Amino acid sequence: MESYDILSWAIAALKQQGYLLDFNLEKYEIIRSEGKHKLSAKDFEIDKSFRFDVNEDPADQSVLYAISSQGHTIKGLLVNGYGVYSDDLTNELLEKLK
Repeated sequence: MESYDILSWAIAALKQQGYLLDFNLEKYEIIRSEGKHKLSAKDFEIDKSFRFDVNEDPADQSVLYAISSQGHTIKGLLVNGYGVYSDDLTNELLEKLK
């Protein structure tokens, strides 16, 4: 099982595994940072996830998701905060990211 102590190390390792695109969250979907792809919860799978607790400060806590979409033949990464700092999402998208 893969594990990483530092977020940047995990990102670099996953990029070497083909997760080359950067995704961002919107309320209803994830979007490629360049805006070329928008994926609803049914359009992608979470292949791996890694949680990072840098210290006790909630602002420094995050989750890294390795995401793929067979229908769009793409793979990428999504970084999101959790706890009170996580993004406001639809129930469907939130359930997918659990």
